[in-house]
Order: sequence, then structure tokens, then C-alpha cells
Amino acid sequence: MHEADTPGLIARPPLIYLGSILVGLALHWLRPLAVVPAAWAAPLGAPLILAAAVVFLLSVRAFRRAGTPIQSVRPTTRIVRTGPYRFSRNPIYLAFTSLHLGVGFWVNSAWLLGTLLLTLVLMSYGVIAREEGYLERKFGDEYVRYKTAVRRWF
Repeated sequence: MHEADTPGLIARPPLIYLGSILVGLALHWLRPLAVVPAAWAAPLGAPLILAAAVVFLLSVRAFRRAGTPIQSVRPTTRIVRTGPYRFSRNPIYLAFTSLHLGVGFWVNSAWLLGTLLLTLVLMSYGVIAREEGYLERKFGDEYVRYKTAVRRWF
């Protein structure tokens, strides 16, 4: 059961991504399945991991400057429209996705890329859809205008 003033997510997003990465790594350990030639793995993975870190840090900074909690278990106090939130309604999830993808390429694991696909479905329906409903109920037209002006992912 969830608090009335939270989106009531199925699980905390960092834990969803972490669990997915760990499952992908376990499957890779049991039965390695490469996705790219070995020489491409680190050059593809490293920039994605770096981009994830940058987007995550900028997103956290925007939340802190706006004075609203980042954690989905606490009530949202305002719609953040600055920093990466000018371009994406979910830049932290975009960062987590980029991290997962980067680790998948770096490790060179089709399993990690496969678990990412399942994670994106889970995030879309079990997290983002619930957050959007919560924000529409809480902020009404303000959130609907933001949602209309800014893409969900990028």
C-alpha cells in the first residue's frame, strides 16, 4: 500500500534498474552471449555510462534547485522544468537506461540488452504511467501543459 500523496509505484526505479542489471549479469555469467565484436564493447559502453552520469547529476541538481524531493516515496512539491527536464520528462530514467545500455555494451552482453527491454516495459507501465497519473491529479493543467510540451523520454 502507498501513501495518498505518492504515485504508488510497483518498485523504486533505481532498484528496478539495478535488479535488471544484476539479472543480466548473472545470465551473462551463466551463458555469455556477445552482442558486438569485442573491440567495440568498451568504446560503445563508456560514452553511454559517462552520458548517464552527466544527465543524472544535472537532473538531481534541477530537483534540488526546485526544492522538491527526488524519491518517489515522498510527495512531489512542484513540476521541475529546468535543466534536462526542458527536454525530457524523465531524464533520470533516461540516465538509468543509458547506464544499463552502457554496461550491456561494455560487458558485451546480449542478456543485459534483453533485460533492459523488459525493464523499459516495466518502467513505462509500472512506474511512468503511475507517476503521470499522480502528477495530473496533483497539478492538473500545469502538468498537462508540461506533458504536452516535453517528451516522455527525449
